[in-house]
Amino acid sequence: MGLVGGGPGAFIGRVHVAAAQLDGRAELVAGAFSSDPSRSRAAGLDYGIELDRGYDSLDLLVKDEAARPPDERVDFVTIATPNHTHFEFARVLANAGFHIVCDKPLTADLAQAQKLLAAVKDRGIVFGLTYVYSGYPLVRQARDMIRAGELGEVQALRVHYIQGWLRTRLELQGHKQALWRTDPLQAGISGCFGDIGTHAFHLAQFITGLQPAEVSCRLETFEQGRRLDDYGAALLRYRNGALGTVIASQVSHGRENDLWIEIDGTRASIEWHQENPNSLLLRANNRPLKLYSRNPGGEYMTASARSSCRLPGGHPEGFIEAFANVYASIFDHLAIRQSKSKEQLPQAIYPTIEDGVLGMMFVSHCVASSRAGGQWTPFPTL
Repeated sequence: MGLVGGGPGAFIGRVHVAAAQLDGRAELVAGAFSSDPSRSRAAGLDYGIELDRGYDSLDLLVKDEAARPPDERVDFVTIATPNHTHFEFARVLANAGFHIVCDKPLTADLAQAQKLLAAVKDRGIVFGLTYVYSGYPLVRQARDMIRAGELGEVQALRVHYIQGWLRTRLELQGHKQALWRTDPLQAGISGCFGDIGTHAFHLAQFITGLQPAEVSCRLETFEQGRRLDDYGAALLRYRNGALGTVIASQVSHGRENDLWIEIDGTRASIEWHQENPNSLLLRANNRPLKLYSRNPGGEYMTASARSSCRLPGGHPEGFIEAFANVYASIFDHLAIRQSKSKEQLPQAIYPTIEDGVLGMMFVSHCVASSRAGGQWTPFPTL
């Protein structure tokens, strides 16, 4: 594993490393951890890598690693940097033939996302995107249940991602995470919706597989003087006629990472909460409420859900394990690719670059709709 970002004061870079290494299938051996060379080298020592593989820049990482023998160079590079850098870093890595894991959102705008998709397809590399909530076992259980027809036809869904940490303008106090997320030059065209609204949208896509047809959205900036949205609500009409709502907030008092989803089908409904991820509710009229628990020994669990569990039932698993499940699914594809097998890669259960492009379509069309007063905006196919 190579890592771009994750230097002093970073949060998500260390999460990537912990998740990638959780199952013993990867080792961090190189990185360009900061735009400041001295901080990058110091971070490399902190991660425990060799001094000569803590690089001053991504360009030096690519040049040096590409020159190493195949059994010594990094097999993939994770990008864990602010949004505005994703496109250029991923483009450089893709052109050099490195497999990539990238934090979300894919890029700062849709045009960049589409260019990157073309580059990745041209080079034939494995590209994973860390929409981490797709890695929870009961999220994968819900996905399998819908595909097996247990809910009937999906007609409506509601997904909310509610936080409160940006209720005050932390960006004015030098808060690193707030600074880049509220800066259009670093976060892109959207704040809250680009940051966590994309997570909510992808969760709905991952579980239901529904394709959007059009979207109506209103984005708001409730903290006066802030340059990007900190609240938003979108209504989606899907191609099968279903309706969906996506609501995201970073200004709701006392809320931490309250991501939850409800899906209504013609036969039953399900409900899942990220802050209580080891339970899944199934409801059907005139029948007892069913509570599915994360239990790999349970006969009711699907194969993909069971294989995503590491502990017996009753021992809670959470965010890091879900993150690690995304990495594990990516590693399965990397193993096939690196074996030089002619076998076609099986359908990915991890978020791919196509999911990233779809997420940027969602953000860009939500912004356009909001600027037009909530006007219905067509959602193109990928």
